[in-house]
Amino acid sequence: MADAGRIALVTGAGSGVGRSAALALLGAGYRVVLAGRRADALAETVALGGAAADHALTVPTDVTEEAAVDALYATIKDRCGRLDVLFNNAGGNTPSTDFGDLTWQQWQSVLSVNLNGAFLIARGAYRMMRDQSPRGGRIINNGSISAHVPRPGAGPYNASKHAITGLTRTISLDGRKHDIACGQIDIGNAATPMTARMAKGVPQANGTLAPEPTMDVDDVGRAIVFMAGLSLDSNVQFMTIMATKMPFIGRG
Repeated sequence: MADAGRIALVTGAGSGVGRSAALALLGAGYRVVLAGRRADALAETVALGGAAADHALTVPTDVTEEAAVDALYATIKDRCGRLDVLFNNAGGNTPSTDFGDLTWQQWQSVLSVNLNGAFLIARGAYRMMRDQSPRGGRIINNGSISAHVPRPGAGPYNASKHAITGLTRTISLDGRKHDIACGQIDIGNAATPMTARMAKGVPQANGTLAPEPTMDVDDVGRAIVFMAGLSLDSNVQFMTIMATKMPFIGRG
């Protein structure tokens, strides 16, 4: 894999947005490393890649474990030689819970993946991009429209996504001298198993439950390919991609 095409890493590649991004990157000619907790889910993603599946490498990884993330990057270096693009996507949530009723375990479970895991993955990519020759690369963090305006009952998720914005800005600033570009994609209501509940109604800021429109998750994959394909002289610092009719503009 080391001498054929640009190399991209996608975390959380076994389902949802991560699967869409991995397939879009494969379709665009990238060699794609797919990371996620479940080997079977990663294999399902690769099987959907058709002829491009030969350009995929699956590496089951728990992004919350430093040793597992170190092993992931050691595998990328050994098998691919370098890394050009990271889509830092792995994440999770808890059921809607009033802030006062949140448990410490709920808080830790979300932050361990959404923030600590995002840090470990981004740091590994940054180090590899900084030290490789030719140096540089692009890191794309998966934020959320909740990084701008929170949903009710989603304290850990909202906090983690606001923190991702700080992580993005830090990497973008520190990475300049190493030719590392870092941007963030903020996604609203992509149709995935995680958002299927929206058709039945989700909590609104006025205390009601209301169904919300969703959008084709493959549009997110196409957006990732666009961001990834820019030269390192250019950067999409923040992109918001959302269902056109969802209640985001004017939320509250």
